[in-house]
Amino acid sequence: MYILVTNDDGVSAPGVQALARKMMEVGNVVLVAPLEEKSAVGHGITIRDPIRVSELKVEGLSQVWGVNGTPADCVKLGLQELLQHECGLVVSGINNGPNMGTDVLYSGTVSAAIEGVIIGVPSIAVSLASWDYEDYSVAAEITLTLVKEIIRQERVLPPGTLLNVNIPPVPREEIKGIKITGLGAREYENRFEKRLDPRGNPYYWSIGKLLPTQEKNADLDAPAVENNFVSVTPLQFDLTNYQIIKEIKEWGLEGLKL
Repeated sequence: MYILVTNDDGVSAPGVQALARKMMEVGNVVLVAPLEEKSAVGHGITIRDPIRVSELKVEGLSQVWGVNGTPADCVKLGLQELLQHECGLVVSGINNGPNMGTDVLYSGTVSAAIEGVIIGVPSIAVSLASWDYEDYSVAAEITLTLVKEIIRQERVLPPGTLLNVNIPPVPREEIKGIKITGLGAREYENRFEKRLDPRGNPYYWSIGKLLPTQEKNADLDAPAVENNFVSVTPLQFDLTNYQIIKEIKEWGLEGLKL
């Protein structure tokens, strides 16, 4: 099986390289990732500039490509052009920092996995839930365990669905297990500091911080990770609120003369 590995932290990030090496135990790995960090770019794609690709040499990996585009670009290009074989799985990560709750809307890591699903390839996004923890070995091992089990059971997710995995930043012996979770809430202090550039022109710098989690529901992602469980959340990119379609139809909007 061929596996496309990508991320949003950049092709040189330790998390993606640890993941790629570990995935070699279950398949032929092709690493296609941004040349530079592209965190929080969401599902942006490049349409007005050329997308340039560089083949790189990385110890322990045979096929590595750096792309001057977004994570979604990397998956599109990787699956359609660079990977000369049918791809069985896209694994995006291991992200430096959590991707939980509403963070998934901003995340380049999650968006890369969504792009894989859009194209029709089973996809997983993996994040280590800390910006400071530098040991990706446990997260890589856990990802391998999950992938092996999915392959063993020959499980197939419904069309348009991916798995979003968040791993606690603790030693393996402190991880209590896996929880299948829903998305929780992530609230930020949205603050901006106004500054002046050397020419006296104003600009703004985001200085807001993540607020402490208020959610206590153990079946949601953030509380699960805080309690040292690996959170596995099935996501879908269809944002339609089907439950309210009938109610909105009753507003009479469809009968308006425009």
